[in-house]
Amino acid sequence: MRILGAVMRFVVTAVVLMITAWLVPGFRIGSFGSAVLLALVIAVVGWLVENLVGREVTPFGRGIVGFLLSAVVIYIAQFVVAGSRVTLLGALLAALVIGIFDLFVPISGIGKRNSNAGIH
Repeated sequence: MRILGAVMRFVVTAVVLMITAWLVPGFRIGSFGSAVLLALVIAVVGWLVENLVGREVTPFGRGIVGFLLSAVVIYIAQFVVAGSRVTLLGALLAALVIGIFDLFVPISGIGKRNSNAGIH
């Protein structure tokens, strides 16, 4: 079940990245496959940054520091994924748009079990 949840998170994140690429100037993704790979790279780079900095890398979860770290992670990820191009302004705007999406559809919660399920 964990694998299915992880796959769901990457697919939803890839869709959010594709929508973000459509909305944000300076943020381009070549294909859905590139978006899935970009989602994976962002997750890995985010995990590395979290372990180095000791903060969760979310645009709004940690205030301005989290927002800026998210933009840096998005910017760095373009160097690993072919078919993606991100400017500094595009990374900042993408972090903002992704953060707004995450407010309404929490990507991090997709596929995770609710530990209180069934307890009334």
